Amino acid sequence: MPRTSTVDNPGCPPLRALTFDSLGLIKVIEARGQEKSVPKVVETWGEPDSTRAIVAASIVDRLSEPLLGVARKNGLIEILSSVNGNLQASIPNASQTDVCPESDAIVGLHLFRKQSIESSSRLCTFLTCTIKGRTTMRSIEIPQSQTDSIGDATETTWNACGSGDILFAKVDESECYALFGGKGVEVNIWDLHTSSKLWNAKSPVKNSLGIFSPTWFTCASFLGNKDHRKFVSGTNFHQVRLYDVSAQRRPIMSFDFRETAIKSVAGDLDGHAIYVGNGSGDLASFDIRTGKLLGSFIGKCSGSIRSIVRHPELPVIASCGLDNYLRIWDINSRQLLSPVFLKQHLHDVVFDSYYRNGKEVAPADLPQQEQAPDNISDGTDEGALPAKRKKASTMHKGNKNLKSRKISKNKDLLPQPKDFSEIPDRVVEEMVSVKRKKASKVHSGSEKVKKKKGKNSDLP
Repeated sequence: MPRTSTVDNPGCPPLRALTFDSLGLIKVIEARGQEKSVPKVVETWGEPDSTRAIVAASIVDRLSEPLLGVARKNGLIEILSSVNGNLQASIPNASQTDVCPESDAIVGLHLFRKQSIESSSRLCTFLTCTIKGRTTMRSIEIPQSQTDSIGDATETTWNACGSGDILFAKVDESECYALFGGKGVEVNIWDLHTSSKLWNAKSPVKNSLGIFSPTWFTCASFLGNKDHRKFVSGTNFHQVRLYDVSAQRRPIMSFDFRETAIKSVAGDLDGHAIYVGNGSGDLASFDIRTGKLLGSFIGKCSGSIRSIVRHPELPVIASCGLDNYLRIWDINSRQLLSPVFLKQHLHDVVFDSYYRNGKEVAPADLPQQEQAPDNISDGTDEGALPAKRKKASTMHKGNKNLKSRKISKNKDLLPQPKDFSEIPDRVVEEMVSVKRKKASKVHSGSEKVKKKKGKNSDLP
């Protein structure tokens, strides 16, 4: 019998995740409990069909009316409720009316969270991008029921590349800029308001042997929540590159990770750490400021990692891939908290951050930091300063009184003569002789200093 060892999984905190697989199924995984619990599949949405495989997904993670968007292999784009999975709208991809959906499949999908003040509450705006680079930003009116027709849609279309294949499309946190890249396509950034290209990367220089690596980007992620100028990308040649749009067109840093293609990268909330997964199932974290390896995550994955997601609040990340497992990791100890076997190849995973212990969060249940009331003081109120100063002054006075009391007690312990006449004559003579000796030493020292000055003045 071969030797086997069981690994104890400590469990994960209460959370909710949604996975998307190659048979078109959406599975809801929840971990219920106070501290540590094992996540389980609680719901499965859809019917298994390989022609309806999910190739891209996006979630509008908000408290009221959260939405979930999925792009399928047959070209359909579906808008669902992320709470119960009810279908809100189904839209065919406009770019696939004259071509086969498999030849120009969707590779990127993003649902916009922000809406203009004049827009309706049921207006949904999303961006799609295909392999050939056809990018569409469309706004639709979600019907009240499935029997109603979809309202008039407004769309803007442009081509993100002239040649090559787009493999990913990412939108930054401000939802003003989009990042594209792929095989034969250098990473480039577009302005979504004007549909114009702002920046295009330049290929790295040849190495010391004169070898030039062809352009083949597989994944990318923006760094930080407010800055769109810095992003990290992975290549098919197991290389991770850091770009700064404001600095230069070539990468400002690059390093290798193992020996297989980089398949997924994700940035941390602080913008300093990144998580990298490759085609052989290796997962590690790097400090992107120095390129130093922080450590590898404990627990070998047997298949290619296709998606890595950082939880918005909890210190955990989720990874999934072709080994049919969803894994929850602790980012501090890099330990596997819990694996979940889901039977199909997984393409993507998202978190529902408004889930608390088996129920969706109500506004009253949110912590005070999320509610952010306006009457919270930042500690700079002028009215609070005098109280602090008064407290400090009273403490200072208390310390002085304590010292004076100690000194008075020590003085009381010593015998205090009532009159100088009571001091013996011998003691007085000794005190006078000591003072005279000190005075003579000071006088002799001053004379020596004067003699040295006189000698120095006689020198030419």
